[in-house]
Amino acid sequence: MQSQEDANRAAFIEEAQDLLAELETALLELEAQPDDRDLVARVFRAMHTIKGSGAMFGFDDIAHFTHDVETVFDRVRNGEVPVTRQLLDLTLASRDHIARLLHCAVSGEPPDLSHAAAITASLRALVPVAPPAGQGPAQGADGAECPAEPEEPCPPCTRTWRVRFRPAPSILFSGANPLVLLDELRDLGGAQVFPHFSEVPGLGELQPELCHVWWDVLLSTESDEAAIRDVFLFVEDDADIDIRLVDDARIVDDAAYKRLGEILIERGDVSADDLHRVLDEQRPLGRLLTDAGVVPPERVDAALVEQQAVRTIRQTRDKESAARDESGASIRVAASKLDFLVDLVGELVIVQAQLSQAAHLRSDPGLLGLVEELERLSDELRDTTLGIRMLPIGTTFSKFRRLVRDLSAELGKDVELVTLGGETELDKTVIERLGDPLVHCLRNSLDHGVEPPDARAAAGKPRTGTVTLSAAHAGGEVLITIADDGAGIDPVRVLETARRRGVIAPDVELPPREAVELIFAAGFSTAEKVTSVSGRGVGMDVVKRSIEALRGRIEIDSTVGKGTTLTIRLPLTLAIIDGLQVLVGGESYVIPLNHVEECAEHATPGSGEGRQRIINLRGEIVPYIRLRELFASPGPAPAIEQVVVVDAQGSRFGLVVDCVVGEHQTVIKSLGRIYKDVPGISGATIKGDGSMALILDVPGLVQLAADQPMRAQRAPVAAHGGGA
Repeated sequence: MQSQEDANRAAFIEEAQDLLAELETALLELEAQPDDRDLVARVFRAMHTIKGSGAMFGFDDIAHFTHDVETVFDRVRNGEVPVTRQLLDLTLASRDHIARLLHCAVSGEPPDLSHAAAITASLRALVPVAPPAGQGPAQGADGAECPAEPEEPCPPCTRTWRVRFRPAPSILFSGANPLVLLDELRDLGGAQVFPHFSEVPGLGELQPELCHVWWDVLLSTESDEAAIRDVFLFVEDDADIDIRLVDDARIVDDAAYKRLGEILIERGDVSADDLHRVLDEQRPLGRLLTDAGVVPPERVDAALVEQQAVRTIRQTRDKESAARDESGASIRVAASKLDFLVDLVGELVIVQAQLSQAAHLRSDPGLLGLVEELERLSDELRDTTLGIRMLPIGTTFSKFRRLVRDLSAELGKDVELVTLGGETELDKTVIERLGDPLVHCLRNSLDHGVEPPDARAAAGKPRTGTVTLSAAHAGGEVLITIADDGAGIDPVRVLETARRRGVIAPDVELPPREAVELIFAAGFSTAEKVTSVSGRGVGMDVVKRSIEALRGRIEIDSTVGKGTTLTIRLPLTLAIIDGLQVLVGGESYVIPLNHVEECAEHATPGSGEGRQRIINLRGEIVPYIRLRELFASPGPAPAIEQVVVVDAQGSRFGLVVDCVVGEHQTVIKSLGRIYKDVPGISGATIKGDGSMALILDVPGLVQLAADQPMRAQRAPVAAHGGGA
């Protein structure tokens, strides 16, 4: 069983990884907006939280290293150090080093301290050394007197907070030290600490392993409430923490501070009933004023109405704000628990289908009604569970800003990454497995696509190239596009390279579109020499296999001199889909419903017709494929077949089946390693009667049908060659 200390360390590592991601995002945004004070504050707050929490849970190497970086950004926050490219490079390197320290803490590997020393020395070199006390103003190189630096570069916006920290008696068991937390508060600004010993028992009853003391802290700081709460990040469940703003220098308010009774009630030192009982012995202020003849009674009444109205408005506003905060609350759940929940929902869907089939066989109206209600609830549970797994793809996009920044600098190119559609949601598993393919695509665009600045200027283009990474929903799929405005792909050069590398035979000629698709062939690369970025012939073939493993496909469109666009089509989820169940030769198949457009009846053709045919569907010519022939299904075909019209790669095709059964909630099951590469089949599912139905890969079926005539034409040639 995991100890409390190990659980706390694991929680810190997980939280630190999130903070490092936030830190990297803030630094990259700060590079574009170096004067943004809020971004500087975000960087400082992330560093401060990592340092404080690391010290609390025994990660002293992380705390000591982060302290130096935090010190530099404290000077940046005070306007003493400018935001420069060198500072951002060092801070990003510091972020990477902290990530390595976390990895070493998990794996047990010894950290590389020399790297930390080099970063720290470079950071300290950026901080100006203060002149000794009593020294006159500094002089420039020409002897002219430099203007003195102001003691406070910008007027501070100090706010005063009352922090009540009431730890649970058992807080020491979790490894937390309340005194360390109080020191963290002192680091944020001026703090007056008031300990309370009223709950400390007598010496005979005292248990030294329990904490009986609690504190009130009056903290004057420029930090916001979030920074103060970050101090108590890992003890929120072991303490009552109340943070109240009692004064704000940014708000001009000439009114006196709260009355004594209000302060005592707010701090919990006296109850409202006791205060009112004492005050009831006094006469109200309004009555005293009217009795003294200072103000007429009607004016007192008007003032009381105004007071009540303002209080009502503020209370309503506070309630609405609290409701918004509550609606935005979230919790952290282990991914393994979420995966297990999805598996359970999948099994529930299968059982529900079995119950539905049994109820229809018995023709029991009461049972059918219950089954319909169960089906509705299982649909809602399925959608809700899958919705929990859906994450905005922008979380992945944000990681690539650093990649483009560093790689463009390594290649000597100016490249701007533009991201669109980051709010598009995709299944968690798909997002996790999408990272490496997108990295390959972006590296390919930067290395082979975008030209060097001088070459772009000579071609009449801006010196800075643009790579656009976008995502959008399209039916039941997500389209991810990587587009660059570079040189494009020359199909002639691709063909020459493919012949030279042995990817295709020397005498093979291909149309331009098919020639461009040779970049997905294994071992293909147009790089002239091997570098850290490219040239080894590994990359785009891996991308294609990875996308196909996600039941997706990748398309390429390129124009020489204009640029290249890669389009990745992915399913929304890999767990449960809506499908259309059909029968072919007595066997059940499922067509993903997102591909289906409509169904129509079709008369069985004569035996002499070709394998691929066309039908006239309301004036539109639609080619169709007879699945019975494609799968070589036994038995006679019915007199009237049905055509399922599907969308495949932007074109309409018909799939001729024996019978359309109806919609079917499809729990996707893997076919295993032996059958996973069968063309036209993407998986399997279990029906209500316990039998299996294969899930059709619609684009794969179309490609399979297109390849059949070519195989038939090559067969006699191969047979003749074998006889010779």
